Amino acid sequence: MASNIFVGLVNNVRTFITAISQSAGVADANKIVSTDATGKLHISLMPTGVDSEALSVPVSEALSAGDFVNLYNVSGTLTARKADASNGRLAHGFVLAAVAAGTATVYQEGLNTALSGLTIGVTAYLGTAGSATVTPPSYVSGRIYQELGYTTSASAVLFQFSSATPYQ
Repeated sequence: MASNIFVGLVNNVRTFITAISQSAGVADANKIVSTDATGKLHISLMPTGVDSEALSVPVSEALSAGDFVNLYNVSGTLTARKADASNGRLAHGFVLAAVAAGTATVYQEGLNTALSGLTIGVTAYLGTAGSATVTPPSYVSGRIYQELGYTTSASAVLFQFSSATPYQ
């Protein structure tokens, strides 16, 4: 693992400086930053107006990395569960990390990179149990038809929410 310690000059004295991976605000002004385990900067290091479009919400069932999720109201609390075309649960976002219980980070748009087995360069559709499929859904009464986005690789879908069309 790479070290997040750098050598710099502070008041003309060679000094070891530890990089920060998250910002606490003004107290962290003029500090060296480092990326996280995924090679990206934490949202707290971004300027005002740059947002991750992510929510931290409790889950009502275990979620796997890459699952598309449905957000719904449980006694006044926004809660996440697996989206599912077979029972009318729209995909409102996705998770990049597995969560057995507790709270999940739900991304409301962006690149879902925790998938596999996709065909590159086609439209992805909501499947069952949080899955994405590149096979256009066929007519089945009670199912919904929702486009999730565009596949950018065999393991990624560029997700943008769209409403679904119910099959009547």
